[in-house]
Amino acid sequence: QVQLVESGGGSVQAGGSLRLSCVASTSISDASELNWYRTAPGKTREMVARILERGTKYAEFATGRFTVSRDNSRRLVELQLNNLEPGDTGLYQCSVVLRARTYWGRGTQVTVTS
Repeated sequence: QVQLVESGGGSVQAGGSLRLSCVASTSISDASELNWYRTAPGKTREMVARILERGTKYAEFATGRFTVSRDNSRRLVELQLNNLEPGDTGLYQCSVVLRARTYWGRGTQVTVTS
């Protein structure tokens, strides 16, 4: 069992930045996927960014504004959010695929005001 705990969310004005963190309870060095998803009010969950074995991938809305990174030594996956817009408001969750199982954190709330 892998526990994931996200942090770093908050309320910011449009144009601001946040850095989200996701700490795992166990090593993530062998994870095949490290993902960030978000759920906006009234919408379904969508992929934001992911680190795969073959590289990183971003949703179109995230390209150029968000950056995903990993630190295996600290069991950490981070998401840097820059130039935030009100449409980025939502619950941000990380997920990890490890040994063919997918684990989810509870998420951290990001609210962007105009």
